Amino acid sequence: MCGIAGFLTPGHNVAEAVLESMLSAIAHRGPDDAGCWHDLSAGVSLGHRRLSILDLSPAGHQPMVSACGRFVIVFNGEIYNWKIIRSDLESEGLAPAWRGHSDTEVLLAGIAGWGLSETLYRSRGMFALAVWDREERTLRLARDRIGEKPLYFGTHGGEFFFGSELKALRASGRWPLTVDPNAVALQIRYGYVPSPFSIYRNVQKLPPGTMLRVSADGRPGEPEAWWSFKDRVEASKRSPFTGSFDEAMLLVDSALRSSVAEQMVSDVPLGALLSGGVDSSLIAALMQSAGSRPARTFCIGFSDASYNEAVHAKAVASHLGTSHTEMIVEPRDALEVIPRLPDLYDEPFGDSSQIPTALVCKLARQHVTVALSGDAGDELFGGYNRYFWAERLWKNLSKVPPGMRRAMGSSIASVSAARWNAVFKMAGAVLPSSVAVSNPGDKLHKFSEIAAAVSSQELYWMLVSQWRGDLPLTAIKREPGTLVSLPGLWPDFLNLTEQMMYVDTLTYLPDDILVKVDRASMASSLEMRVPFLDARVVDLAWSLPMSYKASGCRGKIILRELLKKYLPGELIERPKQGFALPIAEWLRGPLREWAEALLCPEALATDGVLDAGAVRAMWSKHLLGHNMQYGLWNVLMFQAWRQRWR
Repeated sequence: MCGIAGFLTPGHNVAEAVLESMLSAIAHRGPDDAGCWHDLSAGVSLGHRRLSILDLSPAGHQPMVSACGRFVIVFNGEIYNWKIIRSDLESEGLAPAWRGHSDTEVLLAGIAGWGLSETLYRSRGMFALAVWDREERTLRLARDRIGEKPLYFGTHGGEFFFGSELKALRASGRWPLTVDPNAVALQIRYGYVPSPFSIYRNVQKLPPGTMLRVSADGRPGEPEAWWSFKDRVEASKRSPFTGSFDEAMLLVDSALRSSVAEQMVSDVPLGALLSGGVDSSLIAALMQSAGSRPARTFCIGFSDASYNEAVHAKAVASHLGTSHTEMIVEPRDALEVIPRLPDLYDEPFGDSSQIPTALVCKLARQHVTVALSGDAGDELFGGYNRYFWAERLWKNLSKVPPGMRRAMGSSIASVSAARWNAVFKMAGAVLPSSVAVSNPGDKLHKFSEIAAAVSSQELYWMLVSQWRGDLPLTAIKREPGTLVSLPGLWPDFLNLTEQMMYVDTLTYLPDDILVKVDRASMASSLEMRVPFLDARVVDLAWSLPMSYKASGCRGKIILRELLKKYLPGELIERPKQGFALPIAEWLRGPLREWAEALLCPEALATDGVLDAGAVRAMWSKHLLGHNMQYGLWNVLMFQAWRQRWR
């Protein structure tokens, strides 16, 4: 895993020291080595920071020039099937005289032999890269299928810059970076800034599965798809799996085993993050069965039992026989991370599970350099609660007049979330665990807000929105349209549940989940790999009947049954918890002074972006006992980011 940066500035006098500054800003992504390559006549400079994983010798050094001398690459990521690609190149007579055994060298040889798009399509992995073609005098950027690895680019005054993180572009110092109110609106609504937006007006994220051509004069074209998730979903639906559930489970087992085995290849120590949930437990189980030695697993827990998943992870690790490391952290440990969040995430980011994710990555890096995670299992196999009750909920809600629904919602909201939690806790003593729900009070309050939805698509939009109604901005009250809010862009051949999974995979997964994992892991110089995002697993998941994934009140059905090959049922069948934190209580307690400083009228008035009155009203409501933490946290993350980077 690495960090990349560079620029194409024809006709401009850009000092080589600019690239060095850009690389220094992302040194955490690659502390083991650094390299620069310049063609001053063309105005192109490519830079690389290396976290050495494969081929630790100098033969893996970047920037790397192809054997034919035509292409120069900087590459961030891993190509897991590089040995297969290398063999294919050899069998087709396209292989150079190999200098080492890095995936970067193989990737370069593929680009020279087949071209960029064909090479990317043959590659299974995660990556963001830039390739300079010395013959055509063009620069091409590309990003992996789902967006595991980040890539930003921006233009100003005929200069083109790119980098793995915004820090690199800031460090160039070549142009003014101004906040984009549209991006702020999106971040406050959803908690993250979706592609292709960035928090700055003149900087974009390269969308997943696309490549970008930049001409010799520094002008970029439009991103072009080299891989299409929509096309893969359509293909899977045209040729659906028609076998039995047991046959499907064997295929899922085989696909995940193959993915995990490929992603366990490393020249440095490797482990897995283990929360005790279905997805991470399955990855850990497959690692344990594939290795000759006990797999290394890592988990953090909290002293507050209601937020502590470590006990579940420890039980899973004990049954599997992994070499397990856990750390129980106190609230102060989590609170100490909060001031660092603007540096870790580089643009406003409101998923509060960023805090425990950063802590567990830091723990894992003390023992290993590479870790596997269970991310993306929810989006592919129907793990989120909305996947197995939203469609049924809408069917029933739509029968009730909107006015009556609004009244019902108001009645539910009149009882505090804490009181509802207490009621459900008492009921839990007599109800079966299979119907238990985590944080029932917050979920009921969310239901009270979405009860007045006028369509199933609006129901989904309200479910994923973290700030309800008009946004607290001076110039914009609704965010710009994106795939989340424009159902006309959704595939009409999918039902509502599948549409939600589809949209989540193209939005929430790459721009929230994978951003969270990438920044948290890279801050500790830890490479994170995601076996569920193997292209074969993605295709297989979408070919399966929905009933194999989510049905009734159960999600990830096929993964749960597969996991029973490795773990007893009592370790599997429990409510989905996630990396929850008591943010609502902290904002009224130990974080109140910090939050008040960021939400005071003077701070909110900075730059005139936020509507101070609307934010203060929400803050007051929260302090009175209503849980408004999600929208407030997004505002706080914007304020903290702006305070750090303005």
